[in-house]
Amino acid sequence: MKTIKFLSALFLVATLASCSSVRVNADYDKKAIFTNYKTYAYLKSGIDKAEISDLDKKRILYSIEEVMATKGFTKSENPDVLISIFTKERERVDIYQNYGFGWGWNPYWGMGYSNVTTTPEGTLFIDIIDAKTKELVWQGEGSGYLTKDTNKKDARIKEFVSKILEQYPPK
Repeated sequence: MKTIKFLSALFLVATLASCSSVRVNADYDKKAIFTNYKTYAYLKSGIDKAEISDLDKKRILYSIEEVMATKGFTKSENPDVLISIFTKERERVDIYQNYGFGWGWNPYWGMGYSNVTTTPEGTLFIDIIDAKTKELVWQGEGSGYLTKDTNKKDARIKEFVSKILEQYPPK
């Protein structure tokens, strides 16, 4: 019985830990010369189309500015690249089955119950476009759980942005 409780607790911890991470992926134009890109600006038309609140847009843009500055990029009126964002949101549904089999007295012996949970999950795309050719040269994508808690939003968005931009520029 102790083993079952231990394994259940271990599973719960592993599940919660996996929910907290941001899964990232990036793709890029193999012919682009990323060492030529030193300055950036935002593509206003792309930012305006993102279907999130203006406050969350600001959080994302501030986080991008912080990360780009640490990488040596500067914001410019005459940029080498343009940065745009795109977002998607969906509900993740998890169903956990629990059965009442075991030793000792159990009113649910032979029966089980299900626990259904939903978690909002989002994907943030960061596009980097060559300002001269207007062609997409790099795209980063990060997916993970979202939070409605305003005290945690800043940290969560910073985590999304920094994990995605760890992939930029490509090696």
